[in-house]
Amino acid sequence: MATILPLSKRLKQATHAHHERVDQGIMALQPFASREGYMAFLKVQYRFQRHTASLYHDPALAEWITDLPERCRFPAIKQDCEDLGVDTEALDGPQGPEIATLPEALGWLYVNEGSNLGAAFLLKYAAALELTREFGARHLAPSDSGRGAHWRQFTAQLDAIELTEEQQRIAIKGAQDAFAHVEALAATRMG
Repeated sequence: MATILPLSKRLKQATHAHHERVDQGIMALQPFASREGYMAFLKVQYRFQRHTASLYHDPALAEWITDLPERCRFPAIKQDCEDLGVDTEALDGPQGPEIATLPEALGWLYVNEGSNLGAAFLLKYAAALELTREFGARHLAPSDSGRGAHWRQFTAQLDAIELTEEQQRIAIKGAQDAFAHVEALAATRMG
């Protein structure tokens, strides 16, 4: 009898290649070589966080993930942009792809929450540019509970949601779309 993987594990398996491409795209910006490179990275982050911010305040999603509003990093990234003089009005143009269903939104949240795990290394690199959790790199700071615990709390709630097989496929597609969106944003910044 085949073991049924929890949704978080299925998402991880189904997006591995997407995740690798995003990592390569972000590193191509050379975000820690200079403040200019970091600001290119910050613009990508701003646009992604702006696109997903409404998910963190969706009452239906908050029934599944109880601490969802507190997880939203969009206010922190807005402040980081302000710290560094990034013109966010110029970034407030077209959004990304529509996130039409709750299962799809779960995939986008998975990508966004997962990005906080890798931020531990990024925050250390940002320190070389004199950026900290109090100036310019707030959105990279861990939660009060710590990165690992914060992620485990999220995935435990995600895995407890009862979804049909079709809804799980939609969640996976949502995660793949989220990674593709970040990859496209990074490529735009490179251009």
